[in-house]
Amino acid sequence: MINVQQNDFIVADEYQKLADDNQDGAVVTFVGKVRDFNEGLGVQGLSLEHYPGMTEKVLSEIEAEARDHWPLNKVTIIHRVGDLTLGEQIVFIGVTSPHRKAAFAACEFLIDFLKTKAPFWKKELTSEGSKWLEAKASDSKISQQWSTKLTN
Repeated sequence: MINVQQNDFIVADEYQKLADDNQDGAVVTFVGKVRDFNEGLGVQGLSLEHYPGMTEKVLSEIEAEARDHWPLNKVTIIHRVGDLTLGEQIVFIGVTSPHRKAAFAACEFLIDFLKTKAPFWKKELTSEGSKWLEAKASDSKISQQWSTKLTN
């Protein structure tokens, strides 16, 4: 399931949807939230925009790639857009698998590639005004390391 939405999600509800299948021995989830700092500046909020249709397509491609590498049963990707305040949830990634190592690796892979491939744009409201965020070199480096991990 892939959703790009303005509404918040309830982690317990999303977990229940994932965990209702007895063939899975592992359920791994990740939740990203709006934090109060970035790059040395205080953050008061975040505004997220996306490219409708294209964003969902890219997220589907990332999910398919994860399924190519690990034995996954269920995958949920929820990413919020719009104006968010401190502490609000931004993203939910949930995966199930018969095996924990596959579930952990796939969840990490999905968030790493979501951050570098999916067309989202972030604008932070900081203590010094608002600013659009650029892609981080560290995120690109992390996603590039997956090609080494997956070939070994």
